[in-house]
Amino acid sequence: MENEWPLARTQWTKFYLNPVDLTLSLEPFKESANLTYDALATVSPSLLPPLKEETEITGPSAAKLFVSSSTADSDLFLVLRVFTPDLKEVVFQGAVEPHAPVAQGWLRASHRKLDPQLSTPYRPYHTHDEKQPLTPGQPVELDVEIWPTCMVVPAGYRIALTVRGKDYVYPGGSGGRLSNMKVEFTGCGPFLHAEPGIDLRHFSAAG
Repeated sequence: MENEWPLARTQWTKFYLNPVDLTLSLEPFKESANLTYDALATVSPSLLPPLKEETEITGPSAAKLFVSSSTADSDLFLVLRVFTPDLKEVVFQGAVEPHAPVAQGWLRASHRKLDPQLSTPYRPYHTHDEKQPLTPGQPVELDVEIWPTCMVVPAGYRIALTVRGKDYVYPGGSGGRLSNMKVEFTGCGPFLHAEPGIDLRHFSAAG
């Protein structure tokens, strides 16, 4: 029986991206390095080693990234994922989406301004009251909220994080569509971010 949220007995844990081999670890990468990729390309997930024991993930999470772009703005799509020992993704039935990942988070870089009074290490709170365009090639710090989740990951499975420049797409195929919706379900349900007016072709994330 739990009496609060987030759970009082939560063991908050930091994981660090190794930009050389795209792994996640409990220890920070000791050298400075950059990871550059096409924001609209398919991006490989950053994986933790196989879990040694059954692990519960309950509550919110967040990611801190240092990002530069070749454009004046960029959209980031973060996907928390789980893979079986043979690297098949585990997905879940959502409210309307049959192939939902563990959790997702989104942030437009120009809306990175935080409210210091409301933000916490596990839940950044963005004010959305000021647009802060990017200077091409100049890194900025981004704190991205990832929606809360609750699941138990079996031993031997792997937790992963993918940073993308477009909506998550389940790699196992279409989930069909409802008769009253024109959007095909591909991992995000009907909630897509496909509005025009921003060039998302290139950005780079520095580890």
